[in-house]
Amino acid sequence: MTDTTEEQKMPLLEHLIELRKRLLWSVLTLLFAFLASFAFAEYLFEFLAAPLAEVMRENAVSDRETRLIFTDLTEVFFTYVKVAFFFGAFISCPIFLSQIWLFVAPGLYKNEKSAFAPFLIASPILFFIGGALVYYVIFPMAAEFFLGFQVQGSESTIAIELEAKVNEYFSLMMKLIFAFGICFQLPVLMTLLAKVGMATSKGMAEKRKYAIVGVFIVAAIFTPPDPLSQLALAIPIVLLYEISILMAKMVEKKRAEEENAESTDT
Repeated sequence: MTDTTEEQKMPLLEHLIELRKRLLWSVLTLLFAFLASFAFAEYLFEFLAAPLAEVMRENAVSDRETRLIFTDLTEVFFTYVKVAFFFGAFISCPIFLSQIWLFVAPGLYKNEKSAFAPFLIASPILFFIGGALVYYVIFPMAAEFFLGFQVQGSESTIAIELEAKVNEYFSLMMKLIFAFGICFQLPVLMTLLAKVGMATSKGMAEKRKYAIVGVFIVAAIFTPPDPLSQLALAIPIVLLYEISILMAKMVEKKRAEEENAESTDT
């Protein structure tokens, strides 16, 4: 009985040691990437602020220099810390995913490895595409729309000009990047659901019209109230939904082929 208990405990202990090792590598990588990013935090923030700065210069209503302000003594410092953590997490993301893979892979069958690996690659790529869409398309259009409410001062009117705060701008940019990045995970999510049998290509195709309505509702929530910005988010997500249907069909076709092969062998 004692020998049997020890045999059951040892694998668990080995798994915990392996998990600790993978977590340690992940934390150390994040720490190193954070420190490296913090050394260049000012330039990284300038990169994030570039879309707003360009639109502000184009829509200036006075000769005042384009700027961001801060009203708390520690605001800029802690914003740089957040910037460094964001870029550090982005840089170390491949290491995180590789450590997850190294921990999980030994317990998977060969066919499970071949099925799971593509999602580890596709997920960060799709997130990056969503973030790039925000940076290069969505946010410039949003800034152009909202800066249109500025009013140039005169003898009879008071000037209305944007005084954007450092932390508020960063928070807005991060919310948009994460929102779009998560929305772009749709093909990964739907394909995984198709693999486990919780979704089918036929069911997704039949619910396409409801999905499109939901997509435009989400676009209306996360984008400014102008048609171009909403279409810039809605159209890519609708295309991703169609890609999800195709991916689900491929999963179902492969599953059917495997079942036929097994029945033939039997």
